[in-house]
Amino acid sequence: METKNIIFELRTKNGLSQDELAEKIYVTRQAVSRWETGETVPNTETLKLLSQLFDVSINTLLGFPRQLICQCCGMPLDDSSISKETDGTFNEEYCKWCYTDGKFVYTSLEELINFLVEHMSNENWPPEQARAYFETQLPKLKYWNQTK
Repeated sequence: METKNIIFELRTKNGLSQDELAEKIYVTRQAVSRWETGETVPNTETLKLLSQLFDVSINTLLGFPRQLICQCCGMPLDDSSISKETDGTFNEEYCKWCYTDGKFVYTSLEELINFLVEHMSNENWPPEQARAYFETQLPKLKYWNQTK
């Protein structure tokens, strides 16, 4: 879905007129109209305000231009699983299970791998195979590269 459609859908779903939305995010009604016709796209600061107002990620506002994955555990991210900073803004790098209340939950790669193997292995993906996968893939993620 395109940004113009997403903004229109979020605005109408929340029962806001173009004037009301404009007032809430400090722009003109004409700016909102131009976004909804696809003439322009909101700037970065305005995207942040829209993100907070509608409680969706900037990635969602832009029509999911990139597939987000948690840079700690590798889980695909969507608005329901993306972590938030203590001020309520989305942190699109981590899931809410790896990063919460401004802090990382896992400080040890081995601890995370043990948790994932315990909860994700099954008869189709035996524990030894799951462990080998996580031991190979997780060290490639940003969080584990920073903690080296």
